Amino acid sequence: MERDQPKASRPATGRSGVVVPEQPKWHGRLAARLIWAVISALAMTLRWHREDKSDLFPLGIKQRMIFAVWHNRLALCLPIYRHYVGRYQANRQLAAITSASRDGGLLARVLELFGVKPVRGSSSRRGAAALRELTAAAEQGYDLAVTPDGPRGPCYVVQPGVIAAAQLTGLPVMPVCYSLSWKKTLRSWDRFQIPLPFTRVVVNFGEPLYVPPEADEAERERLRAELERRLLALTHD
Repeated sequence: MERDQPKASRPATGRSGVVVPEQPKWHGRLAARLIWAVISALAMTLRWHREDKSDLFPLGIKQRMIFAVWHNRLALCLPIYRHYVGRYQANRQLAAITSASRDGGLLARVLELFGVKPVRGSSSRRGAAALRELTAAAEQGYDLAVTPDGPRGPCYVVQPGVIAAAQLTGLPVMPVCYSLSWKKTLRSWDRFQIPLPFTRVVVNFGEPLYVPPEADEAERERLRAELERRLLALTHD
């Protein structure tokens, strides 16, 4: 997911009031391929280290999961999935949510190049439809990936959507974060982190969080706060 854009770049709305996700034009598709190539090349230079509080390694994560990663750690989330999950089970598939905006269309194309199924929507645009599509993807055997503080923040504050997805799908939420020895931090709302070549990446997998199907509003809020606590415990800026 990413930050909603100004009015000029918001997704179109049809006559029925349904938000239509924007698709990238030729230059957007070209930019997406360049981003994919840069991330793929960069990932090959990185020095990986895993810290596991989930007790699911080294045998591999057999159960399907909802992976929750902070918005400012999007740069390496797909290489991490491929490196630590896909390497154990080559048939694992991932669906990830991204906004219905123009920039979301660019990111959706990057996801497709990595072999990931994009689900278009956010808390403010096409959210209910995206939640239904995430649930359908989970029923088809996909892992799910969400940025719990996206698309507009505040940074490091978990929004309730991930808890709703976990309750509907029955999948546990695994908090994931990483720290970089060398990086560039942007002056964006989420302080987006760009890894530099040959940096050391310490990937932290937290204890999965389970959301009971019968959880009421108070219980969902408690679990939202608990997921936030677990993610913050893994976060070292």
